[in-house]
Amino acid sequence: MTEPILEVSGLVKHYPLTQGILFKKQVGSVKAVDGVDFALRRGETLGIVGESGCGKSTVAKMLVNLERPTEGRIRYKGEDITKLSGKALRTVRRNIQMVFQDPYTSLNPRMTVGDIIGEPFEIHPEVAPKGDRRARVRELLDVVGLNPEYINRYPHQFSGGQRQRIGIARGLALRPEVIVADEPVSALDVSVQAQVINLLDRLQAEFELSYLFIAHDLSIVRHISDRVGVMYLGRIVEIGRDAEIYDHPTHPYTQALLSAVPVPDPEAREQRDRIILAGDVPSPTNIPSGCRFRTRCWKAQERCTREVPLLAVPEEFRRVSGPAAHDSACHFAEEKRVVPPGQRPPGPTDDLGKEGP
Repeated sequence: MTEPILEVSGLVKHYPLTQGILFKKQVGSVKAVDGVDFALRRGETLGIVGESGCGKSTVAKMLVNLERPTEGRIRYKGEDITKLSGKALRTVRRNIQMVFQDPYTSLNPRMTVGDIIGEPFEIHPEVAPKGDRRARVRELLDVVGLNPEYINRYPHQFSGGQRQRIGIARGLALRPEVIVADEPVSALDVSVQAQVINLLDRLQAEFELSYLFIAHDLSIVRHISDRVGVMYLGRIVEIGRDAEIYDHPTHPYTQALLSAVPVPDPEAREQRDRIILAGDVPSPTNIPSGCRFRTRCWKAQERCTREVPLLAVPEEFRRVSGPAAHDSACHFAEEKRVVPPGQRPPGPTDDLGKEGP
């Protein structure tokens, strides 16, 4: 097993809520991320899934230092990068790049494609001398499947899939080791999603990249990820290899998410149990005591109101080795197959196995 290239421990991000105009007083906080732990290994893709508002994108922004964490540590190759600034932070940022969710708003409409992709070279001139930058940009356009002759065009002249390829080329410009992809295909058509996912797969092998892939679509995450972490209300509630999470989930929330994923076989769809969660997601300003999922969980008992479950292998699975023996933050974790045997959620590349133009 390879060493982790990125380690996150106790990561917290709280946004203060204030009252008053002249004399502001803090009256609470929005607990967007409230204690996240995970490790990303070299060459690995770690998928993070969960409902909207669970804190996935906030985690992504903290990894690239667009947001400063309230507490916790982010270690890159063993070095804590949360306190870095200036030249030291710039060096780390060169190796951890981000692909944003919206290909329409993440590109400056007043800049040409050549200027957008070449802008990182202005900040890190050691990567590409001035005379070589034009050639490097053309090379990057070719790598992501775009015509190098497009270098003088503007973003509005491209489709959504092409714009996302431009965003990927910009992320690759400095030859990073880690790419944080924040829902990179959620704004695209299904056929275009397949092309972008296949492109990311190819680039990972070609450039030896490690991905943190954030999405709310479970089928996409399974297709691209080696391991999957499930987030709920600011914390990871279950994490393991893709087969462990999809075929042997032990946390009730993961089981509920999987029960909502479409299954292509009508007969298999009728055989499975659909889990309907009661109530709404609690407000991040008023998180329930104990287990934060207890207000919607059919297994909740008195213990769940008092004790916060740890993200660890459940006690009943520690004595046996198997796919159910993975980390799950539940007092009453129990293996439950939600997707019928022989079935799996359909991925975006099932009908489009080859990358399009």
